Amino acid sequence: MNRTLTSFAALMLVALNANAGDDAQIQRGKYLSTAGDCVACHSVPGGRPFAGGLALPTPIGEIIATNITPSKTAGIGNYSLEQFSDAVRKGIRADGQHLYPAMPYTSYAKVSDEDIQAMYAYFINAVEPVDTSTQATALPFPFNIRLSMAGWNLLFLDSKPFVADAGRDAQWNRGAYLVQGLTHCGTCHTPRNLLMAEMPSRELAGGDVGPWHAPNITSDRNSGIGGWDNAELVAYLKTGEAQGKAQAAGPMAEAVDHSLQHLSDSDLQAIAVYLKSVPAWQEAADSKPVYALGQKTDELDSIRGVALPEDGDKMTGAQLYDAYCSTCHQAQGQGSFDGGLPSLLHNTAVGRSHPNNLVMAILDGVKRGADGQDIRMQGFANTLSDQQVATLATYLTGHYGNPQVNVSSAQVKELRAGGPTSHLAALAQGAIGAGVVVLILLGLWWVRRKRQP
Repeated sequence: MNRTLTSFAALMLVALNANAGDDAQIQRGKYLSTAGDCVACHSVPGGRPFAGGLALPTPIGEIIATNITPSKTAGIGNYSLEQFSDAVRKGIRADGQHLYPAMPYTSYAKVSDEDIQAMYAYFINAVEPVDTSTQATALPFPFNIRLSMAGWNLLFLDSKPFVADAGRDAQWNRGAYLVQGLTHCGTCHTPRNLLMAEMPSRELAGGDVGPWHAPNITSDRNSGIGGWDNAELVAYLKTGEAQGKAQAAGPMAEAVDHSLQHLSDSDLQAIAVYLKSVPAWQEAADSKPVYALGQKTDELDSIRGVALPEDGDKMTGAQLYDAYCSTCHQAQGQGSFDGGLPSLLHNTAVGRSHPNNLVMAILDGVKRGADGQDIRMQGFANTLSDQQVATLATYLTGHYGNPQVNVSSAQVKELRAGGPTSHLAALAQGAIGAGVVVLILLGLWWVRRKRQP
């Protein structure tokens, strides 16, 4: 009897240990999916997590994010581990169709087998299934031919998993693994070529994300983060703010809120160490660090006792700043004494040679909730005209940032509409059309040649 009880207890202990291992793997998978920021693209604001449906704007049209809950009718509930791995790391769905690289499988290809297994365990066992199908992606010809992605992958997909650099320590390698892989920083911060592939020779040198500009985060002191210390980088990743240097907005604020703030301090420190080692890339226009520009100043004397023009587009930068900005950022751009309302001096938002983010912050405002905060700056898209935004932005850069930057109303109009229009689709269609014409001409030549005696 005692032997039976002992055996039963041993079996129970084994079962409990197995369940604990499964739970640990699932929790690790949850952490990894958070590092990968999967929820940001595969959920609509206010919708069910991972249920898909979000329209992702790209230069070739909108790509609809799919349902990746474990629903067996609408999601990935029928995926095997191998099929899940192929989708995440190779961009190939369970039905054999190719995904578009708006899904950053080119970065996720670096993820280890062990981490893929943990993520699979999380999605299949812990995510709530949602039996709602998403709208199908409908891109223009020729991009609607998913098989074309096979050729793109042959050219640009490095499918080899991450290999640690034996000449670097464990912390650097952990940072490299995260930046190059799950956190897919290069997806936004690395410029792309004409075929929309990242340019490895300019890793993290800055890229456009719709109307926003993902800035240079190489080790360059002027254009990048070479002048930031590791503690400032960790604080920025965790809270969205580096005091006296930068505040996250737009897509970066979303990345901080959904993903980066939830990473462990050791992982954030590893990311900082790796970023500080990325080869420097300096933009010619940046003669000083982009966070080290500007001084306290105002033009109050020019507006005191002066009536506002009847045409709002004729307002000066000083008048616009006094009316819409000075209440929070103070008369001389110094911000509030406690730092809660940021200074415009020594601020990358006004110091960069790319004014996109400054314009977008004026239009859309700033929304950030990392580290228990509720940071909100109202947007003025419905209040200010293109000309007013251009005048105000130029005033801000001229007084508190990079005086070489002048913003035009045409730039504001373009950014308000979603950013520069890509000609990639037209070029591809033209190239295919030209190819068809060449094939027809070759066919006619061949037929004519065969008919000749």
